[in-house]
Amino acid sequence: MENELELKWRRIQQAMRQEEADGCLLTMNMNLYYVSGQVFNGYFYLPAEGRPYWFVKRLTIPETNQVHVIRKPEQIPDFFRDLNLAMPRKLLLEADELSYNEYIRLQHVFRAEATGNASALIRHIRMIKTPWEIEQMRISARKHEAVYREIPACYRPGMRDIELQIEIEKRMRVHGSLGYFRAFGSNMDIFMGSILAGENAEVPSPFDFALGGSGIDASCPLGANGTPLKEGTAIMVDMAGNYTAYMTDMTRVFSVGHLTELAYRAHQTALLIESEIENIARPGTPCAELYEIAAKITESQRLGAYFMGTKQQAKFVGHGIGIQINELPVLTPRSKDMLEPNMVFALEPKYVIPGIGAVGIENSFLVTETGLEKLPHFTEDIIQLDK
Repeated sequence: MENELELKWRRIQQAMRQEEADGCLLTMNMNLYYVSGQVFNGYFYLPAEGRPYWFVKRLTIPETNQVHVIRKPEQIPDFFRDLNLAMPRKLLLEADELSYNEYIRLQHVFRAEATGNASALIRHIRMIKTPWEIEQMRISARKHEAVYREIPACYRPGMRDIELQIEIEKRMRVHGSLGYFRAFGSNMDIFMGSILAGENAEVPSPFDFALGGSGIDASCPLGANGTPLKEGTAIMVDMAGNYTAYMTDMTRVFSVGHLTELAYRAHQTALLIESEIENIARPGTPCAELYEIAAKITESQRLGAYFMGTKQQAKFVGHGIGIQINELPVLTPRSKDMLEPNMVFALEPKYVIPGIGAVGIENSFLVTETGLEKLPHFTEDIIQLDK
């Protein structure tokens, strides 16, 4: 693990030097985990040259020459003097995640001549996974598959969507799910995933996920809402692959009875999009091109009115994944990113059929030197639950 962390520190330091920053201070949990392999209460400081320092408020990690106990960040400059460390002239802070008060407080503590955005820098670095991170995602993929294989056994006639989700969540925890679904951004509330059935799939959500659903309470308007799982209903299962700190993302469609011809045609179109992207994607492929492939195939099949929603249509067809479910890159028509080796992204072409529900597919892909490697492997056809 030490070599893993040192690799990440070097990547950050290289990016810091490109921004002419002298220091980077991190305090958000997932960034602390990324650079430390654990979550703690305090701050991680990385100079542009040399080894990092930990300033902890609660000593839950071993105290060493690099680890120092503080009560408040105002004590950090004293440690800098004792350690003969130069205060940074340009300091990177997590501008996209810190509260305004905390950001101003840390600016005052360090009195740097300039500050920059550590959130953007770290998210860009996290876009390229290390071999260890990829292995963690492979572990999540295997357990993700195992849970999805058990979904038919979770179903009982007369169920509602939320009851099916509860049964799936139980299987997830038994297989080792961490239970906590980590997402970047303030409008990304979700528990352990989403199930959309029937007409609820058309309901738009204020959250930045591909599809919506009204949820079971106005305080969390997303996903299952108590829809009965009746004959002719499509059930889209998009439950988290959080079996390690590194998530996989996988969506599959189940049905009660048979669906309409339009639903099956749309589902096959989603599989065609996935196949076409698998065939052409490789390092150097523009992310915007992947979205355009999905859009063109959709239009050729006259399915544009259903693509990525109906009343509200998402303008992306995939996203990076890792510690958080919505990492970079994002597969949008406006993206300037290109695929690079060791990126991992979720591809999710989906369609919402009024009165029936959502159909389509989502899989996690690793970008290799020669193309794409699909991480989770589970049947991609619509699975009828009441057979």
